[in-house]
Amino acid sequence: MTTVRLNSADLVSFDTDALIVGFRSGPEGPRPATGAESLDAAFDGKLATSLAAVGFTGKPGEIAKVPVFGAITAPLLVAVGLGESPDAEGLRRAAGAAVRSLAGTARAALALPAASAQEVEAVALGALLGAYDYSRYRTNGERKEPVAELTVLSAEAGEHGHGPSAAERATVLAESVALVRDLVNTPPSDLWPAKFAEIAERTGAEAGLTVEVLDEKQLKDGGYGGLIGVGQGSVNPPRLVRLSYTHPEAGKTLAFVGKGITFDSGGLSLKPSASMDWMKSDMGGAGAVFGALVGIARLGLPVNAVGYLCLAENLPSGTAQRPSDVLHSYSGKTVEVLDTDAEGRLVLMDGIARAAEDSPDLIVDVATLTGAQIVALGWRTAGVMANDDAIRELVVEVAGDAGEGAWGMPLPEELRKGLDSPIADLANLHPERWGGMLTAGIFLKEFVPDGVRWAHIDMAGPAFNKGEPHGYTPKGGTGAITRTLIGLAERHASI
Repeated sequence: MTTVRLNSADLVSFDTDALIVGFRSGPEGPRPATGAESLDAAFDGKLATSLAAVGFTGKPGEIAKVPVFGAITAPLLVAVGLGESPDAEGLRRAAGAAVRSLAGTARAALALPAASAQEVEAVALGALLGAYDYSRYRTNGERKEPVAELTVLSAEAGEHGHGPSAAERATVLAESVALVRDLVNTPPSDLWPAKFAEIAERTGAEAGLTVEVLDEKQLKDGGYGGLIGVGQGSVNPPRLVRLSYTHPEAGKTLAFVGKGITFDSGGLSLKPSASMDWMKSDMGGAGAVFGALVGIARLGLPVNAVGYLCLAENLPSGTAQRPSDVLHSYSGKTVEVLDTDAEGRLVLMDGIARAAEDSPDLIVDVATLTGAQIVALGWRTAGVMANDDAIRELVVEVAGDAGEGAWGMPLPEELRKGLDSPIADLANLHPERWGGMLTAGIFLKEFVPDGVRWAHIDMAGPAFNKGEPHGYTPKGGTGAITRTLIGLAERHASI
């Protein structure tokens, strides 16, 4: 893992392999941002002019590499655009893009605006996230290693009250996200439900979490019909992992429930092949819950947190559940399965009902649940639904603060009738395709007991980046919503 530290040294004389400098855009061309004012003098006032001459404008995320000819100690200067007035997310993205462009460089220093604890953390976190690389299966000896050592140049120590420093908090957040990215990127041949549970047991225990794993026999005996039904077609049986963190000063308890389909073929309602090749990411919700619980424990937040990883592999076989089967859920409600590819809600219904037994102040489920989320909101914005308007807006706000796109969505009452079944309490699919993200949320709401506050985050698109890297986001697993869940724990810790 790349390391990050703070240093108050002058950027002109700092010894590093590459110096990253932020530039703002403006009508007079690019100009060094706050914290890099001394740079112009080192280049005899000609740096901004030279950058403008090669087309660099300072727009967000723009990168230009500049030879320094001895003007500064670092042999390479990397100019990164910040736009006119960057916020914390702008700093995170700029730092991430710049560090990602330096793969193969051992050391890099960042001279971006970092005059406050918030800015220090943003720069450090963006840089660490941008340095992420998943290389487990690569054998190419010419592959460039990510930057190993990062330094944020700032006079600000970045203390968060009596808690960890900004750099320390950024490191915990980045390592939590990297844990999730690694899991999402792992091929399903190496990450089946029992294997995921083993990783959760080992890593969770190292972080100070209490971990309990239910195997297929315990799930069947316990009445977890959704998990059993979805997983019965695979030779790799399902698991339910319960992670818990307690703090002696906690006044609130949060429960997170994650969809963990380690591979989703659609079951007997088979997906087309073009929709299947990235379904190793269908455990991204469980990954986010796992990463968040590890991060919460490492930060020592004064809150109680419980996480449920609902793990199954959805495959077709002679033992697979069939369309028209009826499942008996953990809550006692029965569900007619009209489509085996609407399986995420079936494992979540058991997890939500079980989480309610912990008497939490809030349940949040996280899932790569519907293709309809991507149709409605695209690849980078998660949909947030809730049985409480204030909770929905809180989740959206916390996600925004973390830089994770989210948008509040309704749960229209008139859509509930479409989930009626002639033989069971409800069906797992609405007969019409329209509003599929919303009807999935309405289905899950049926398993939330009265009086329990609940939110549902559908992140089918944001969990996996099929396109090119951008900002601090790599291609492949993104670790989306992990930081949002940690942020929710921090909000409740302060109540």
